[in-house]
Amino acid sequence: MTHQTEDDAARWARMVDAEERAFALLDAIEAAGIMKPGRTEGEVDRDIEAIAADQFGIARNWHQRLVRAGVNTTCIFSDRPDEVTIGPEDTVYVDMGPVFEQAEADVGRTYAMGQDPARHALVAALPEVFEEMREFALSKPDVTGAEVYDFACRAAEARGYHFGGKIAGHTVGEFPHATWPLEPAHQRLWPDNPEPLSNPDHLGRPRYWILEAHLVEPSREWGGFYERLLRGQGQ
Repeated sequence: MTHQTEDDAARWARMVDAEERAFALLDAIEAAGIMKPGRTEGEVDRDIEAIAADQFGIARNWHQRLVRAGVNTTCIFSDRPDEVTIGPEDTVYVDMGPVFEQAEADVGRTYAMGQDPARHALVAALPEVFEEMREFALSKPDVTGAEVYDFACRAAEARGYHFGGKIAGHTVGEFPHATWPLEPAHQRLWPDNPEPLSNPDHLGRPRYWILEAHLVEPSREWGGFYERLLRGQGQ
């Protein structure tokens, strides 16, 4: 989507490295077997914090880490629902934003606890919808945040789900990118952003985007979440 200089390429490489390390953390969380029925969201979150610190040296996160199970998987980031205990047939998602050196990662993944085919189908659909969103976001150089959000909703509906998010993604960068002097509405993929994703940041550099696929089943009782970098932005 943008032409990269050598400095931009090095910056992008740091972002990719941070994401790969964040996914390695997710893999370690899975291997530890800490997400299972009978455990509370808080118990899982505290174990994740310990794994992140002990195995990966993570000392800070650029946003609050979320562990959500059952009905809480329908919530958006800003919601603060009551804590729940993971049930035997729940979906559970982890959303975390670890910082590696100065590069911010932002990854999310969902797990199905039992054998319910509907839950496993939604979990499998999440990265597929993400890929459809990615292809659309890269389909034209002037695609806007509002257009990506509209497409995300249509992609969810085409599979029989609701799109659960008020946004379909946001910018990410060097910590703390949230303090950069930019219009907040234009840093999100949602109906209130008419600007192209290809517009530069406040320093004239390429902006890097996270895409979020948040699917909720038809009765809105549970859902799932998946997010990662929008790759292919001229790299």
